[in-house]
Amino acid sequence: MKTISDFAPVLGLPVRRDEGHLIEEIASAWSVTLPADFVEIAGAYGDAVISDYIYFCGARTLREYADGMGRQLEASRTVPHTVLPTPGGALVWGNTIEGDQLFLVPREGGSWTVSAFRRGWADWHDTDLGFSDWLHLALSGGTATDWLPEWKPLPHPIDLDQ
Repeated sequence: MKTISDFAPVLGLPVRRDEGHLIEEIASAWSVTLPADFVEIAGAYGDAVISDYIYFCGARTLREYADGMGRQLEASRTVPHTVLPTPGGALVWGNTIEGDQLFLVPREGGSWTVSAFRRGWADWHDTDLGFSDWLHLALSGGTATDWLPEWKPLPHPIDLDQ
């Protein structure tokens, strides 16, 4: 599991004051405990666009995004999970400029792994990686994937949404 200090070379210094407690309040309203690494990283870098490619929800947009996009995705035949705030649902936490939707899916034993609805392939892609491990690998070019770009030199530029 990666921490904020692991993300500094990849994303630079945090762009938010610790907003993890606000994310925990949203999770509490949904009667779920989100992974600590998601809460920490989203609380530091959320509500931002990374390298003009990945939109990353944070405390300001997580609830609204789940309510809007989550409902649409839940109705899709390609997304095999309900989506929070539906009880037991996956967390939709962001998207790519290509329209790929990024999820954390609850697994047995309380773990959560990253999955994605890949719009260009119209399919569901599961990983066995937790949030911070997947995001760090994805942003540093360490994942063997053909649906994420080759990145420019690090750190990634970050544009704040709000």
